[in-house]
Amino acid sequence: MTSIPQHQPGEPNPLRALTLGQLRRRTSMKWRTYPADVLPLWVAEMDVPLAEPVARAVTDAMELGDTGYPVGTAYAEALAAFAGKRWGWDDLAVERTAIVPDVMLGVVEMLKLVTGRGDPVVVNPPVYPPFYQFVTHMDRRVVEAPLGADLRLDLGTLEDAFRRAVADGGRAAYLLCSPHNPTGTVHTAEELAAVAALAERYGVRVVADEIHAPVVTAGARFVPYLSVPGAERGLALMSASKGWNLAGLKAALALAGPGAAADLARMPEEVGHGPSHVGVLAHTAALRDGAAWLDAVLAGLDENRRLLTGLLAEHLPGVVHRPGEATYLAWLDCRALGLGDDPADVFLHRGRVALSSGIPFGTGGAGHVRLNLAASPEVITEAVRRMTAALD
Repeated sequence: MTSIPQHQPGEPNPLRALTLGQLRRRTSMKWRTYPADVLPLWVAEMDVPLAEPVARAVTDAMELGDTGYPVGTAYAEALAAFAGKRWGWDDLAVERTAIVPDVMLGVVEMLKLVTGRGDPVVVNPPVYPPFYQFVTHMDRRVVEAPLGADLRLDLGTLEDAFRRAVADGGRAAYLLCSPHNPTGTVHTAEELAAVAALAERYGVRVVADEIHAPVVTAGARFVPYLSVPGAERGLALMSASKGWNLAGLKAALALAGPGAAADLARMPEEVGHGPSHVGVLAHTAALRDGAAWLDAVLAGLDENRRLLTGLLAEHLPGVVHRPGEATYLAWLDCRALGLGDDPADVFLHRGRVALSSGIPFGTGGAGHVRLNLAASPEVITEAVRRMTAALD
Protein backbone atom coordinates (compact mmCIF):
# COMPACT_ATOMS: atom_id res chain seq x y z
CA MET A 1 0.00 0.00 0.00
CA THR A 2 1.35 3.44 -0.90
CA SER A 3 2.38 5.41 2.17
CA ILE A 4 1.63 9.09 2.61
CA PRO A 5 4.93 11.02 2.75
CA GLN A 6 5.58 13.29 5.68
CA HIS A 7 6.75 16.87 5.36
CA GLN A 8 10.20 17.53 6.86
CA PRO A 9 10.62 19.81 9.88
CA GLY A 10 10.69 23.55 9.25
CA GLU A 11 7.93 25.78 7.91
CA PRO A 12 4.68 23.80 8.31
CA ASN A 13 3.25 22.33 5.14
CA PRO A 14 0.32 24.64 4.20
CA LEU A 15 -1.27 21.79 2.23
CA ARG A 16 -1.87 19.96 5.52
CA ALA A 17 -3.20 22.95 7.45
CA LEU A 18 -6.94 22.75 6.64
CA THR A 19 -9.43 19.96 7.08
CA LEU A 20 -11.86 18.96 4.37
CA GLY A 21 -14.64 20.33 6.57
CA GLN A 22 -12.95 23.73 6.73
CA LEU A 23 -12.38 23.75 2.99
CA ARG A 24 -16.01 22.96 2.24
CA ARG A 25 -16.99 26.18 4.00
CA ARG A 26 -15.30 28.11 1.18
CA THR A 27 -17.58 29.76 -1.36
CA SER A 28 -15.18 29.96 -4.33
CA MET A 29 -15.58 28.21 -7.67
CA LYS A 30 -13.65 25.11 -6.63
CA TRP A 31 -15.99 24.36 -3.74
CA ARG A 32 -19.36 25.53 -5.09
CA THR A 33 -19.46 24.29 -8.70
CA TYR A 34 -20.25 20.66 -7.81
CA PRO A 35 -22.49 19.03 -5.16
CA ALA A 36 -21.06 18.49 -1.69
CA ASP A 37 -20.44 14.77 -2.27
CA VAL A 38 -17.99 15.52 -5.09
CA LEU A 39 -14.28 15.79 -4.25
CA PRO A 40 -13.00 18.77 -6.29
CA LEU A 41 -9.50 18.58 -7.79
CA TRP A 42 -10.08 20.57 -10.94
CA VAL A 43 -9.76 24.38 -11.06
CA ALA A 44 -6.43 25.94 -10.05
CA GLU A 45 -7.13 26.88 -6.44
CA MET A 46 -4.90 25.62 -3.64
CA ASP A 47 -6.21 24.09 -0.42
CA VAL A 48 -4.10 26.35 1.80
CA PRO A 49 -4.55 29.18 4.27
CA LEU A 50 -3.18 32.56 3.26
CA ALA A 51 0.50 33.11 3.84
CA GLU A 52 0.88 35.13 7.05
CA PRO A 53 2.53 38.16 5.37
CA VAL A 54 -0.33 38.30 2.87
CA ALA A 55 -3.00 37.98 5.53
CA ARG A 56 -1.31 40.74 7.54
CA ALA A 57 -1.14 43.08 4.53
CA VAL A 58 -4.82 42.55 3.73
CA THR A 59 -5.88 42.88 7.38
CA ASP A 60 -3.87 46.08 7.78
CA ALA A 61 -5.54 47.50 4.67
CA MET A 62 -8.98 46.65 6.06
CA GLU A 63 -8.21 48.26 9.39
CA LEU A 64 -7.03 51.42 7.63
CA GLY A 65 -9.86 51.44 5.14
CA ASP A 66 -7.14 51.38 2.48
CA THR A 67 -9.45 50.21 -0.30
CA GLY A 68 -9.00 52.85 -2.98
CA TYR A 69 -7.28 52.77 -6.36
CA PRO A 70 -3.84 51.25 -6.99
CA VAL A 71 -0.81 53.43 -7.67
CA GLY A 72 2.97 53.20 -7.73
CA THR A 73 5.61 50.60 -8.50
CA ALA A 74 5.88 48.67 -5.22
CA TYR A 75 4.53 45.49 -6.88
CA ALA A 76 7.05 45.70 -9.72
CA GLU A 77 9.87 46.42 -7.28
CA ALA A 78 8.94 43.39 -5.19
CA LEU A 79 8.82 41.22 -8.32
CA ALA A 80 12.21 42.52 -9.47
CA ALA A 81 13.76 41.64 -6.11
CA PHE A 82 12.10 38.21 -6.12
CA ALA A 83 13.27 37.54 -9.69
CA GLY A 84 16.83 38.40 -8.79
CA LYS A 85 16.90 36.11 -5.76
CA ARG A 86 14.81 33.28 -7.20
CA TRP A 87 15.82 33.11 -10.84
CA GLY A 88 19.06 35.11 -10.97
CA TRP A 89 17.33 37.62 -13.24
CA ASP A 90 18.67 41.04 -12.32
CA ASP A 91 17.44 42.87 -15.43
CA LEU A 92 13.74 43.22 -14.70
CA ALA A 93 13.25 46.91 -15.48
CA VAL A 94 10.59 48.41 -13.23
CA GLU A 95 10.15 51.28 -15.68
CA ARG A 96 9.05 48.79 -18.33
CA THR A 97 6.20 47.33 -16.29
CA ALA A 98 2.53 48.14 -15.83
CA ILE A 99 -0.12 46.75 -13.50
CA VAL A 100 -3.01 44.95 -15.19
CA PRO A 101 -6.17 43.36 -13.75
CA ASP A 102 -4.92 39.78 -14.02
CA VAL A 103 -2.73 37.71 -16.30
CA MET A 104 -5.33 36.75 -18.90
CA LEU A 105 -6.75 40.26 -19.18
CA GLY A 106 -3.15 41.44 -19.43
CA VAL A 107 -2.60 38.94 -22.23
CA VAL A 108 -5.58 40.42 -24.05
CA GLU A 109 -4.19 43.94 -23.72
CA MET A 110 -0.74 42.86 -24.91
CA LEU A 111 -2.21 41.05 -27.91
CA LYS A 112 -4.22 44.17 -28.76
CA LEU A 113 -0.96 46.13 -28.86
CA VAL A 114 0.78 43.84 -31.35
CA THR A 115 -2.06 42.34 -33.45
CA GLY A 116 -5.33 43.41 -35.04
CA ARG A 117 -8.71 41.85 -35.70
CA GLY A 118 -8.45 38.61 -37.61
CA ASP A 119 -4.72 38.24 -36.98
CA PRO A 120 -3.33 34.83 -35.94
CA VAL A 121 -2.14 33.88 -32.45
CA VAL A 122 -0.03 30.73 -32.18
CA VAL A 123 -0.52 28.45 -29.14
CA ASN A 124 0.96 25.09 -28.07
CA PRO A 125 -1.77 22.57 -27.28
CA PRO A 126 -2.61 20.92 -25.05
CA VAL A 127 -2.73 24.29 -23.32
CA TYR A 128 -4.73 26.31 -20.79
CA PRO A 129 -8.27 26.57 -22.26
CA PRO A 130 -8.65 30.36 -21.80
CA PHE A 131 -5.93 30.78 -24.43
CA TYR A 132 -8.57 29.70 -26.94
CA GLN A 133 -11.45 31.51 -25.28
CA PHE A 134 -9.85 34.91 -24.85
CA VAL A 135 -8.10 34.91 -28.22
CA THR A 136 -11.23 34.07 -30.19
CA HIS A 137 -13.39 36.43 -28.12
CA MET A 138 -11.13 39.31 -29.18
CA ASP A 139 -11.57 38.36 -32.84
CA ARG A 140 -8.15 36.83 -33.36
CA ARG A 141 -7.73 33.33 -34.77
CA VAL A 142 -5.85 30.50 -33.10
CA VAL A 143 -3.07 28.68 -34.94
CA GLU A 144 -1.99 25.48 -33.19
CA ALA A 145 1.60 24.29 -32.85
CA PRO A 146 1.17 21.15 -30.72
CA LEU A 147 3.76 20.07 -28.17
CA GLY A 148 5.90 17.12 -29.13
CA ALA A 149 5.34 13.57 -27.90
CA ASP A 150 7.70 14.41 -25.01
CA LEU A 151 5.38 17.29 -24.02
CA ARG A 152 8.06 19.84 -24.87
CA LEU A 153 8.10 22.58 -27.48
CA ASP A 154 8.56 21.17 -30.98
CA LEU A 155 10.60 23.85 -32.70
CA GLY A 156 9.97 22.43 -36.16
CA THR A 157 6.22 22.46 -35.59
CA LEU A 158 6.47 25.96 -34.11
CA GLU A 159 8.39 27.26 -37.12
CA ASP A 160 5.80 25.80 -39.46
CA ALA A 161 3.05 27.53 -37.46
CA PHE A 162 4.93 30.84 -37.60
CA ARG A 163 5.36 30.43 -41.35
CA ARG A 164 1.64 29.83 -41.81
CA ALA A 165 0.72 32.65 -39.45
CA VAL A 166 2.59 35.29 -41.45
CA ALA A 167 1.89 33.86 -44.90
CA ASP A 168 -0.66 36.54 -45.77
CA GLY A 169 1.62 39.37 -44.69
CA GLY A 170 -0.35 40.34 -41.58
CA ARG A 171 0.75 40.65 -37.98
CA ALA A 172 1.06 37.55 -35.82
CA ALA A 173 1.70 36.77 -32.17
CA TYR A 174 2.78 33.73 -30.19
CA LEU A 175 1.12 33.16 -26.81
CA LEU A 176 3.72 31.19 -24.88
CA CYS A 177 2.72 29.35 -21.70
CA SER A 178 5.82 29.25 -19.47
CA PRO A 179 5.88 27.09 -17.39
CA HIS A 180 3.39 25.12 -19.42
CA ASN A 181 -0.13 24.42 -18.17
CA PRO A 182 -1.25 21.56 -18.04
CA THR A 183 1.93 19.54 -18.53
CA GLY A 184 4.16 21.31 -16.00
CA THR A 185 6.93 21.57 -18.59
CA VAL A 186 9.66 24.10 -17.76
CA HIS A 187 11.18 25.49 -20.95
CA THR A 188 14.96 25.64 -20.98
CA ALA A 189 17.06 28.70 -21.75
CA GLU A 190 18.11 27.05 -25.01
CA GLU A 191 14.51 26.38 -26.04
CA LEU A 192 13.44 29.94 -25.24
CA ALA A 193 16.40 31.43 -27.11
CA ALA A 194 15.43 29.30 -30.11
CA VAL A 195 11.84 30.59 -29.79
CA ALA A 196 13.13 34.17 -29.74
CA ALA A 197 15.24 33.56 -32.84
CA LEU A 198 12.29 32.06 -34.72
CA ALA A 199 10.04 34.91 -33.67
CA GLU A 200 12.50 37.48 -34.95
CA ARG A 201 13.01 35.59 -38.21
CA TYR A 202 9.28 35.53 -38.96
CA GLY A 203 8.29 38.81 -37.35
CA VAL A 204 6.07 37.14 -34.75
CA ARG A 205 5.58 38.96 -31.45
CA VAL A 206 5.90 36.81 -28.33
CA VAL A 207 3.59 37.30 -25.34
CA ALA A 208 4.61 35.00 -22.47
CA ASP A 209 2.16 33.95 -19.75
CA GLU A 210 4.48 33.25 -16.81
CA ILE A 211 1.90 33.05 -14.03
CA HIS A 212 3.19 29.67 -12.77
CA ALA A 213 6.82 30.85 -12.60
CA PRO A 214 7.07 30.70 -8.76
CA VAL A 215 5.75 27.11 -8.68
CA VAL A 216 8.81 25.19 -9.90
CA THR A 217 10.38 22.09 -8.39
CA ALA A 218 13.76 22.22 -6.67
CA GLY A 219 15.40 20.31 -9.50
CA ALA A 220 14.24 22.66 -12.25
CA ARG A 221 15.14 26.22 -13.23
CA PHE A 222 12.58 28.70 -14.46
CA VAL A 223 13.95 31.03 -17.13
CA PRO A 224 12.04 34.29 -17.74
CA TYR A 225 11.43 34.73 -21.45
CA LEU A 226 12.62 38.32 -21.41
CA SER A 227 15.97 37.22 -19.99
CA VAL A 228 17.07 35.20 -23.04
CA PRO A 229 19.05 36.61 -25.98
CA GLY A 230 16.85 37.84 -28.81
CA ALA A 231 13.75 38.42 -26.68
CA GLU A 232 14.08 42.20 -26.63
CA ARG A 233 10.77 42.70 -28.44
CA GLY A 234 8.92 40.29 -26.17
CA LEU A 235 6.14 40.95 -23.68
CA ALA A 236 5.38 38.93 -20.55
CA LEU A 237 2.77 38.68 -17.81
CA MET A 238 3.62 37.73 -14.24
CA SER A 239 1.68 37.49 -11.00
CA ALA A 240 1.84 36.15 -7.46
CA SER A 241 -1.61 34.65 -8.01
CA LYS A 242 -0.71 31.00 -8.53
CA GLY A 243 2.25 30.84 -6.16
CA TRP A 244 0.30 32.21 -3.20
CA ASN A 245 -3.31 31.29 -4.11
CA LEU A 246 -4.47 34.87 -4.72
CA ALA A 247 -6.89 34.47 -7.62
CA GLY A 248 -9.56 36.34 -5.67
CA LEU A 249 -7.22 39.28 -5.07
CA LYS A 250 -6.80 40.44 -8.65
CA ALA A 251 -3.51 41.95 -9.78
CA ALA A 252 -0.75 41.19 -12.27
CA LEU A 253 2.15 42.86 -14.03
CA ALA A 254 2.85 43.33 -17.72
CA LEU A 255 6.55 43.41 -18.57
CA ALA A 256 8.22 44.60 -21.77
CA GLY A 257 11.62 43.92 -23.23
CA PRO A 258 13.60 47.00 -24.28
CA GLY A 259 12.36 46.64 -27.85
CA ALA A 260 8.72 46.53 -26.71
CA ALA A 261 8.78 49.51 -24.33
CA ALA A 262 6.99 51.71 -26.85
CA ASP A 263 4.27 49.07 -27.26
CA LEU A 264 3.67 48.87 -23.53
CA ALA A 265 3.55 52.66 -23.34
CA ARG A 266 0.58 52.59 -25.73
CA MET A 267 -1.51 50.53 -23.33
CA PRO A 268 -4.59 52.60 -22.38
CA GLU A 269 -4.32 54.28 -19.00
CA GLU A 270 -7.67 52.86 -17.87
CA VAL A 271 -6.28 49.30 -17.94
CA GLY A 272 -4.22 50.18 -14.88
CA HIS A 273 -7.40 51.06 -13.02
CA GLY A 274 -8.62 47.46 -13.25
CA PRO A 275 -6.41 45.73 -10.68
CA SER A 276 -7.58 45.62 -7.08
CA HIS A 277 -5.57 47.92 -4.81
CA VAL A 278 -5.89 45.33 -2.04
CA GLY A 279 -4.77 42.73 -4.58
CA VAL A 280 -1.65 44.76 -5.36
CA LEU A 281 -0.89 45.02 -1.65
CA ALA A 282 -1.35 41.26 -1.21
CA HIS A 283 0.79 40.31 -4.21
CA THR A 284 3.52 42.73 -3.13
CA ALA A 285 3.60 41.23 0.36
CA ALA A 286 3.73 37.70 -1.06
CA LEU A 287 6.71 38.44 -3.28
CA ARG A 288 8.51 40.49 -0.66
CA ASP A 289 7.93 38.40 2.47
CA GLY A 290 6.33 35.10 1.45
CA ALA A 291 9.30 33.03 0.24
CA ALA A 292 9.42 30.70 3.25
CA TRP A 293 5.71 29.93 2.91
CA LEU A 294 6.13 29.30 -0.82
CA ASP A 295 9.04 26.95 -0.19
CA ALA A 296 6.88 24.96 2.24
CA VAL A 297 4.16 24.67 -0.42
CA LEU A 298 6.71 23.56 -3.01
CA ALA A 299 8.02 20.86 -0.66
CA GLY A 300 4.46 19.67 -0.07
CA LEU A 301 3.79 19.58 -3.79
CA ASP A 302 6.91 17.48 -4.35
CA GLU A 303 5.58 14.99 -1.78
CA ASN A 304 2.22 14.95 -3.53
CA ARG A 305 3.79 14.30 -6.93
CA ARG A 306 5.61 11.28 -5.52
CA LEU A 307 2.46 10.14 -3.75
CA LEU A 308 0.35 10.41 -6.91
CA THR A 309 2.97 8.52 -8.92
CA GLY A 310 2.89 5.67 -6.41
CA LEU A 311 -0.88 5.60 -6.13
CA LEU A 312 -1.36 5.47 -9.88
CA ALA A 313 1.23 2.71 -10.28
CA GLU A 314 -0.54 0.68 -7.59
CA HIS A 315 -4.20 1.30 -8.40
CA LEU A 316 -4.42 2.72 -11.96
CA PRO A 317 -1.41 1.39 -13.86
CA GLY A 318 -3.12 2.16 -17.16
CA VAL A 319 -2.83 5.90 -16.50
CA VAL A 320 0.30 7.50 -17.93
CA HIS A 321 1.67 10.27 -15.74
CA ARG A 322 4.85 12.23 -16.40
CA PRO A 323 5.35 14.38 -13.30
CA GLY A 324 5.90 17.98 -14.34
CA GLU A 325 8.66 20.25 -13.11
CA ALA A 326 6.29 23.14 -12.41
CA THR A 327 2.71 24.11 -11.55
CA TYR A 328 0.58 22.16 -9.07
CA LEU A 329 -1.25 20.35 -11.85
CA ALA A 330 -0.86 16.77 -13.06
CA TRP A 331 -1.64 15.85 -16.69
CA LEU A 332 -2.91 12.27 -16.83
CA ASP A 333 -3.21 10.22 -20.01
CA CYS A 334 -6.19 7.94 -19.43
CA ARG A 335 -6.64 6.63 -22.98
CA ALA A 336 -5.66 3.09 -22.05
CA LEU A 337 -8.57 2.90 -19.60
CA GLY A 338 -11.12 2.80 -22.42
CA LEU A 339 -13.20 5.67 -21.03
CA GLY A 340 -13.50 7.57 -24.30
CA ASP A 341 -12.49 11.13 -25.09
CA ASP A 342 -13.72 12.57 -21.78
CA PRO A 343 -12.65 10.38 -18.85
CA ALA A 344 -13.26 13.32 -16.49
CA ASP A 345 -16.97 12.87 -17.09
CA VAL A 346 -16.73 9.21 -16.07
CA PHE A 347 -14.70 9.99 -12.96
CA LEU A 348 -17.23 12.65 -11.98
CA HIS A 349 -20.40 10.65 -12.44
CA ARG A 350 -19.15 7.23 -11.35
CA GLY A 351 -16.48 8.22 -8.82
CA ARG A 352 -17.71 11.62 -7.57
CA VAL A 353 -14.32 13.24 -8.10
CA ALA A 354 -14.07 16.38 -10.25
CA LEU A 355 -11.05 16.68 -12.55
CA SER A 356 -10.55 19.01 -15.51
CA SER A 357 -11.51 17.48 -18.85
CA GLY A 358 -8.66 17.38 -21.33
CA ILE A 359 -10.84 18.25 -24.32
CA PRO A 360 -10.87 22.07 -23.85
CA PHE A 361 -7.05 22.03 -23.81
CA GLY A 362 -7.07 21.58 -27.58
CA THR A 363 -5.27 19.08 -29.80
CA GLY A 364 -3.84 16.27 -27.69
CA GLY A 365 -6.31 16.77 -24.86
CA ALA A 366 -8.86 14.07 -25.63
CA GLY A 367 -8.56 11.07 -23.32
CA HIS A 368 -6.70 13.13 -20.71
CA VAL A 369 -7.59 14.77 -17.40
CA ARG A 370 -5.90 17.44 -15.32
CA LEU A 371 -5.67 16.84 -11.57
CA ASN A 372 -4.95 19.57 -9.02
CA LEU A 373 -2.17 18.44 -6.68
CA ALA A 374 -2.49 21.40 -4.30
CA ALA A 375 -4.40 19.44 -1.69
CA SER A 376 -3.57 17.33 1.35
CA PRO A 377 -2.04 13.89 0.80
CA GLU A 378 -5.22 12.41 2.26
CA VAL A 379 -7.35 14.17 -0.37
CA ILE A 380 -5.02 13.02 -3.17
CA THR A 381 -5.28 9.47 -1.86
CA GLU A 382 -9.07 9.64 -1.69
CA ALA A 383 -9.22 11.08 -5.22
CA VAL A 384 -7.31 8.13 -6.65
CA ARG A 385 -9.50 5.74 -4.66
CA ARG A 386 -12.58 7.30 -6.23
CA MET A 387 -11.04 7.24 -9.71
CA THR A 388 -10.32 3.56 -9.24
CA ALA A 389 -13.84 2.87 -8.01
CA ALA A 390 -15.21 4.58 -11.13
CA LEU A 391 -13.77 1.73 -13.22
CA ASP A 392 -15.68 -0.99 -11.36
